[in-house]
Amino acid sequence: MRLRRYFQRMRSKDVRPARKSMTKILWSVVGAFIGIYMMSVFSSSFSTHDSFFLLGSFGASAVLIYGAPEVPFSQPRNLIGGHVLSAFISVFLVKSFGGMLDIELLCALSVSLSVLAMHLTLTMHPPGGATALIYVIGSEHIQSLGWIYPLTPIALGAVMMLIVALIVNNMSNNTKRHYPLYWY
Repeated sequence: MRLRRYFQRMRSKDVRPARKSMTKILWSVVGAFIGIYMMSVFSSSFSTHDSFFLLGSFGASAVLIYGAPEVPFSQPRNLIGGHVLSAFISVFLVKSFGGMLDIELLCALSVSLSVLAMHLTLTMHPPGGATALIYVIGSEHIQSLGWIYPLTPIALGAVMMLIVALIVNNMSNNTKRHYPLYWY
């Protein structure tokens, strides 16, 4: 009986939402293209060997801030706070416990403590978990950044994406499409 109730909780409770209008979709595509393109250009000016600013977590942020600018995860406080807090947590863990704990435990700790910090500070931004993980599993080049990692590429990259989101998300004639809903 208990097991049955448990599995019943996994049944659908609602119908899937309808697809967004084509104008919303196109604005999302334009924002994602410009945001990631700017990051690519900026990144290539630093290094031709790797894409310093092109982190997977920024791709996920692009989906949120350009594709769903109205959700709480997409707001500036969440975008910047989620990434930066998670980056600081991962650097702290690697610097403090890197030689003592195995990589699997550091990965789990970096993401779970980032989730905790984002909850406590009201800065939940799901790509922040990836930002933490990227540092822990990152190359020597990424880990050599140490305490600079939260500032650049993370904070600087998030601010660059925010600027594009402010410009693109407010270009639409649709009065309901504006960004941000709140700053703090």
